[in-house]
Amino acid sequence: MQRIETDADSVQRDLAKLLLTVVELVRQLMERQALRRVDAGRLTDEQAEKVGLGLMRLAEAMQTLREHFGIGVEELNLDLGPLGPLLPRDPIVGGRPPEGVAADREVRTSNVE
Repeated sequence: MQRIETDADSVQRDLAKLLLTVVELVRQLMERQALRRVDAGRLTDEQAEKVGLGLMRLAEAMQTLREHFGIGVEELNLDLGPLGPLLPRDPIVGGRPPEGVAADREVRTSNVE
């Protein structure tokens, strides 16, 4: 039996990395859902503004936490083997996912309301 040596700092960083990965996944799903709802006319201008502001604040808080723990944004993406990466490799630019990403992710997130 091999003993694994861990220190408190690496355990804390790894836990932060895992939690930030989950929060980033949920943030991206929420952002895509909000875009679909805006495009479908199901949000008022005021609601869209509140959602957008909330998502921006969450992104800023995540950046602060990533900097605090020394975690790069690319480290949050888990490789799921044959399923591919957990998060899209290309970020949403200008409020819209890049070509090809939306169609691919739409299938996986279509049940999220």
